[in-house]
Amino acid sequence: MKVRDIMTKDVATLNSTDSVERAAQLMNEHNVGSIPVCDGEKCIGIITDRDIALRSVAQGGNTHSQTVRDIMSSNPVVGNLDMDIHDAARIMSERQIRRLPIVENGNIVGIVALGDLAVETKLVDDAGNALSSISEPSSPNI
Repeated sequence: MKVRDIMTKDVATLNSTDSVERAAQLMNEHNVGSIPVCDGEKCIGIITDRDIALRSVAQGGNTHSQTVRDIMSSNPVVGNLDMDIHDAARIMSERQIRRLPIVENGNIVGIVALGDLAVETKLVDDAGNALSSISEPSSPNI
């Protein structure tokens, strides 16, 4: 099975100049925890609810005037339309990410979330393995 078969095709995106407040509003509107950041259609980053909490709010940032560029993760890990879904699950597990933007010729065309893997009967094991790896701390507790 290919990524194109299970990805979400209608993806909300942000510009890097949008405010952090706008990012939070869009996440709320679409009930998602991350949104790709694009320059036109080119995926240049990703912003998560965790980025907003830790890189903005916890640091005393003004979410109304602070831009997405200030707190987003640049150069996001991306997949492609013809990628096997097992490879996508492996990448998500290895990189500890819950959502994988899908690009074609550098342009965003969809996104695969951990939940997309979990609803496919054939992929439940991949989803469980990915979640197990994603949930592991990336560095030892101090």
